Amino acid sequence: MCGFTGYYYFDARKETSNTTIREMLALQKHRGPDDSGIVGINTKNQSYETISISQDATFATDKDLLFGFNRLSILDLSPMGHQPMLSPDDKVILMMNGEIYNAFDYKADLESKGYIFKSTSDTEIVLYLYMEYGMEKMITMLNGMFALSIYDLNLNALFLARDRFGIKPLYILKEEGRIAFASEMKSFKALPDFRFEPDFQTLDAFLLFRNVINDTLFKNITNCIPGTYLSVKGSVMESHIYYDINREGRQEISTAAAKTVLEKALESSVKSQMISDVKLGCQLSGGVDSSLVTYYAAKALAQGQLETISITFKDPKFSEEKYIDIVAEKLSLQAHKYEMEAQYYFEVLEKAIWHFEHPLNHPNTIGIYLLSEEAKKHVTVLLSGEGADESLGGYGRFIRALQFPYLTRFFWSGLKNNFRYVLDYISYYTNSDSRMIMETAFGSLATAKALKNDFTLKNAIQDRVSLFKKLKGNTTLRQRKYELLTYLPDLLMRQDKMSMAHSIENRVPFLDNTMVSISLNIPADLLIGKYKGSAEGKMVLKEICASKFGESFAYRDKMGFGIPLRSFFSSTFFQDKWNTQIAPSIEKRNLFNTTALTTWVSNISKTTPDQLDAIWLMLGFELWAQQYLD
Repeated sequence: MCGFTGYYYFDARKETSNTTIREMLALQKHRGPDDSGIVGINTKNQSYETISISQDATFATDKDLLFGFNRLSILDLSPMGHQPMLSPDDKVILMMNGEIYNAFDYKADLESKGYIFKSTSDTEIVLYLYMEYGMEKMITMLNGMFALSIYDLNLNALFLARDRFGIKPLYILKEEGRIAFASEMKSFKALPDFRFEPDFQTLDAFLLFRNVINDTLFKNITNCIPGTYLSVKGSVMESHIYYDINREGRQEISTAAAKTVLEKALESSVKSQMISDVKLGCQLSGGVDSSLVTYYAAKALAQGQLETISITFKDPKFSEEKYIDIVAEKLSLQAHKYEMEAQYYFEVLEKAIWHFEHPLNHPNTIGIYLLSEEAKKHVTVLLSGEGADESLGGYGRFIRALQFPYLTRFFWSGLKNNFRYVLDYISYYTNSDSRMIMETAFGSLATAKALKNDFTLKNAIQDRVSLFKKLKGNTTLRQRKYELLTYLPDLLMRQDKMSMAHSIENRVPFLDNTMVSISLNIPADLLIGKYKGSAEGKMVLKEICASKFGESFAYRDKMGFGIPLRSFFSSTFFQDKWNTQIAPSIEKRNLFNTTALTTWVSNISKTTPDQLDAIWLMLGFELWAQQYLD
């Protein structure tokens, strides 16, 4: 796990020193504190030059393409794993952030073809796979989480790639005469003649969904679409799809085989992702997903060797400490628990926003920030349960999608909350596709319209509607694919940014290639069912969990990673901060209507959960704007 950055001039500009790339690396040094490297490339005469990371080193000749890398050493801690990594013939330069879990499956074959390895890193295997098979085939062979940057002197081509599900970030800045790329956007701050400029065309979507699907709120900056790679030749950039999620779900697994097949896949995935030359542990929330990951990780080690990190709360309504303790006792874990307090929450809020680079759209992001901060005292790698709910139908909305939608408590509740906008509400609710899309919204029409006078539902959902129409399969399969493409990427960025803020690598076994394929081949009736008369999602996984920890553990109300916002917002610290720093700035920015916000904040005890989330969103948005736009 690491971070990289670079830039490529297409016009007459040239680089003569390491100053800019060195400053870009410094801004994301937390991603890789163990080592750094810089390579400058002259694409016109097809030459490159390594250069010192020390201050103000100069190139022997002008360069138009710069590579910079920060390394967090996980596999092969020796200097042989240094990046940017050069091929033996000096024709290919590669940078990789992430881990390739099946890399060593290819090593013997590559050796038989004459490749000689100088390291034990997965990066060198990827480099040789590229040399042997080229970009188009190599990228399909990788099972892991990654962002790649490759320059091929023979082809005079730059390649930029991101893993299938967007576990690792890869931001692309496209400007006149220049592109730049980075694991974190803050690196762009160091570029000459650059400043972050807002792009609020997708603000309506952001208000409802808290994300803009692999896009950003900045002009000219996007996050490379998962499952694609970009080729750059001269000033021409082309996008190539190497993974299409519509290929999944075509071979349904039988009822008799589903549990066994899924359990073997998960156990295999966890085992493969435990490869590490540094200390590894698990992120344990006490929920079904993280508990199962922890179970198989503990099984792969000697008893009592696995360490886990957990966050708890004083309020038992928000704490799963009881279940954390059950798992810890059963598996003889070295369990580390840390309590989240309101004061800490607001003390680190601005730091977390700086690392996240977007408004903090999920309140529990701070929980992951604290968890990663404490984890660094014990481990360098953490396994988490992210991705299970999306691929295996774990949210309540998967159940509702299969039920009669009208005259239900959910329908009447939505109608009541949006009574002033009943036509808009009915227009999306009566369309099954739009209804499923709106199920992933955090905000309601009422709060969105209260915050932004010119908010329109059409602007907010049009891109999602277009994407949903392209997905193939039955209702549950399409819904799972949609969640993997739209809801999950933002959660993965939360995991990546908060963990890497503390130089922690976070791995996600549920998003192993084989694991996802098997999950999407499990039919809906094996995922959505009933247990003792109550509707349940993620049924096959819960059956596996029940066999390890008992039925009362597996079949309980889903809690997630909740945050006691009402309690936090009631604190004197927050109220003072809001009145002195946040509210006046929101009003001055003139993007949002402060009338409703003032009422909600002044009456925290009476605000609805939807309004509490809206306060949180505005708090995060304003602090982000102050850091990145002002």
